[in-house]
Amino acid sequence: MSEKSLSEVHESVDVNKTKGRFRKLLAFIGPAYLVSVGYMDPGNWATDIAGGSRFGYSLIWILLMSNLMALLLQSLAARLGIVKGWDLAQASRQQYPTWVNISLYAFAEIAIAATDLAEIIGMAIGLNLLFDLPLLWGVVITVFDTFLLLFLLNKGIRRLELFIISLVAIIGLSFIAQMFIVQPEIVPLMKGFIPGDLSGEALYIAIGIIGATVMPHNLYLHSSLVQTRRFSRDEQGIRTALKFNFIDSTIALNAAFFVNAAILVLAASAFYKNGYNQVADISNAHELLKGLFGNLAPTLFAIALIAAGQSSTVTGTLAGQIVMEGYLNLRISPWLRRIITRTIAVAPAVFTILYLGEEKLGELLILSQVVLSIQLGFAIVPLIHFSSSKAIMGEFRISKWMTIVSWIVAIVIIGLNMKLVIEEVSGFLDSDYGDIFILKLFVLLVVVFAVSLLIWIIVAPLFKKIIHKQIIPHGGAMSLKLKKVESFKNIGIAVDFTSTDMSSISYAIHLGGIKANYVLIHVVESAAARQYEGQVEDSETKADREYLLSYTNELSQKGYSIKPCLGFGNRVEAISKFVKEENTDLLIMGAHGHQTMKDFIFGSTVESVRHKLEIPVLVVK
Repeated sequence: MSEKSLSEVHESVDVNKTKGRFRKLLAFIGPAYLVSVGYMDPGNWATDIAGGSRFGYSLIWILLMSNLMALLLQSLAARLGIVKGWDLAQASRQQYPTWVNISLYAFAEIAIAATDLAEIIGMAIGLNLLFDLPLLWGVVITVFDTFLLLFLLNKGIRRLELFIISLVAIIGLSFIAQMFIVQPEIVPLMKGFIPGDLSGEALYIAIGIIGATVMPHNLYLHSSLVQTRRFSRDEQGIRTALKFNFIDSTIALNAAFFVNAAILVLAASAFYKNGYNQVADISNAHELLKGLFGNLAPTLFAIALIAAGQSSTVTGTLAGQIVMEGYLNLRISPWLRRIITRTIAVAPAVFTILYLGEEKLGELLILSQVVLSIQLGFAIVPLIHFSSSKAIMGEFRISKWMTIVSWIVAIVIIGLNMKLVIEEVSGFLDSDYGDIFILKLFVLLVVVFAVSLLIWIIVAPLFKKIIHKQIIPHGGAMSLKLKKVESFKNIGIAVDFTSTDMSSISYAIHLGGIKANYVLIHVVESAAARQYEGQVEDSETKADREYLLSYTNELSQKGYSIKPCLGFGNRVEAISKFVKEENTDLLIMGAHGHQTMKDFIFGSTVESVRHKLEIPVLVVK
């Protein structure tokens, strides 16, 4: 396994080949746009609509403050990735003890699940609004967008970035058109940028906005995505990369701020102004827009919602892969990783629709953003420690004033979250659920553990010097004591009667020569053969047996010792069985050339066979 973050696209864009400052800037632009979609996902819509409808324009300053916080924190994440070539999860794994990393991983997964939940609900609502598709069906359909990311990554990171930028453009254009339709009031809107008092419900919504804007998974994502650019690793090259990535972040996050502000302004102009002060549900917002402004505004609203959900789901998958590989040093198939994440997120959405009613989805959406905000401290604190560490960042560590500002941001976010946690836990203990001792004990233990962990990651590095060490996912080089390897005497050759057979047999004969014994293996996979194995003689079985004997006779005439073996049913099981029965010491297989989707549909025989055997497996084309 490679130690590189997102190894399949690591340094896949070579910016050294571009000439001129503008063209070089264009080569660097892209990663921040993938990050920015997390700042305009459906979870933002719920909190922005709730804030605009209940408090008018008065919470725009919260959006602006959140955007400035996001720009600062994302620049720190990008700096870590550019300077050291580490993502945030990898850096945490090498600096913290195992119990801390596992805990941080668990919190990161919760954050990603909360993000995915928001995307699922947003996509389902968008499909419902645009095509009148039942919400439950929409939630289930979102499971099948798993393969979109696999397809896009297979086409290269620039294609993925182009896809995301296109969706961002659709969202932006949709809201520009809606602004002309609702015609917001300029003076009250400008007053909304003046900070005001926060308490009660306004505080809850404000924290939800912060959680929806500054998202923890984006910090992991950005620190990895900037590593897709290949640039000179000297001082000048790193400084150029930092500068252009900051420009990329500024443009992308300001675009995200425009979208969020547009949603809040839309809600304030359309609902708060007309006395609809309790609109927090996206579906209700859509219906009210239709009643107030006709069909165009709600149609644009639904299109933008679908674009936001689809773009966010792609980046959420990447973040999940980064977190799992970084914290646990564990890599699983991307499609499996996506299915697991999406299934975890689908469950609460389906439960809410079936047992609590569709009208509760809006509340679930806001709750997911509050959960995200509570996770923020566990990503922000390590990021600040690493970025300000001379041992890790060297001359590229952040300045003292930036360190101070970063800690002020962290204190504000953590402080608001602590206040929210106290209020929510107090409300829970006073509710009917608070009378259940086991549930009460569980909640209190989780809160105590989370607070203790947060204190530990804040304080521990102050007393224990952060050290620099290389991230290596495997053992190091060792002194080589070469041993004699016997030549291959029994060689198995898997054939499938395609053009690869010639290469497989040629390699086998070259390695074994005239003295070796050869086992030709083919597996019949027709429906009848799978069901009745060797007891049926369908046309495919007859043809395959003739082809196998043809190979055998031709090679025997050349003086080679050949034994044909015809199996039935499961390829992996049959090939493994023959290899073990014939005591072969080498197996040669032809590569089928499948990638991503085809591997999932047709199966990857080579990998599965390799894991079942203890002998060398040579794959040829």
